[in-house]
Amino acid sequence: MVSSQPTTNLEQEHQPERIRNRLEAEARGGHLGDAMLGAIDGGITSFAVVAGAVGGGFSSLVVVILGFASLLADGFSMAVSNYLGTKSDTEAAHQAHREEQRHIDEVPEGEREELRQIFAAKGFDGDTLERIVETISNDRELWAKTIVQEELGLEPGDAGQPLRAGAATFIAFLIAGLIPLLPFLVPMLTPSQAFLTSIGATSAAFLAIGILKGYALDQSVLRSGLETLLTGGGAALLAYGVGALLRAWLGGGAVA
Repeated sequence: MVSSQPTTNLEQEHQPERIRNRLEAEARGGHLGDAMLGAIDGGITSFAVVAGAVGGGFSSLVVVILGFASLLADGFSMAVSNYLGTKSDTEAAHQAHREEQRHIDEVPEGEREELRQIFAAKGFDGDTLERIVETISNDRELWAKTIVQEELGLEPGDAGQPLRAGAATFIAFLIAGLIPLLPFLVPMLTPSQAFLTSIGATSAAFLAIGILKGYALDQSVLRSGLETLLTGGGAALLAYGVGALLRAWLGGGAVA
């Protein structure tokens, strides 16, 4: 007997109230992508620094100093980059929106024809097409927004969106980036023991981040988890190899 639970859940998600809440949340702009990017990059960056330092024969104190310096500097840099990029996109969308409003005021018939052709390309025609054009063109804000979205692929966001995007990236970067460093803060662990503990903790974090990403994007959670784990592991292995090679090339001396 086939369970009706999935269908029931799907029907619940498509009740009017659920649909309205979901659309409002999407309109405000979600930052799951920013957080996922920050977490993955934070974990990879921090663990790569740890692996490179251990491969170079440095002490736990040096690993912690290098790790935290990299964590804060790289996290801030990534957050600022995301903030500026999102801010530029938002400003471009608002500029295009203002420009479309000017066009509507100066050449309304030409802008109506743009609407007509946009929705004709979607398969509408005849009276239905004309009603769509008439309805949208009766609202100047909606008219400009529709053309900006359909013609230019831009979505005017609210003023706080870039700041929230940068904050989500920075916080996720710090949380994930701390995980590889924590074992080196335990005094009774040798650098080798701390490194092995860091490998296990970071691998579990990469797997969890990948699974969460797969779940959020409705992809295979196992494949997404393994993909993130292998990506992070590959970066760490590369960093460890570079540290070990440089240590051997420079005479094998370790910094105490």
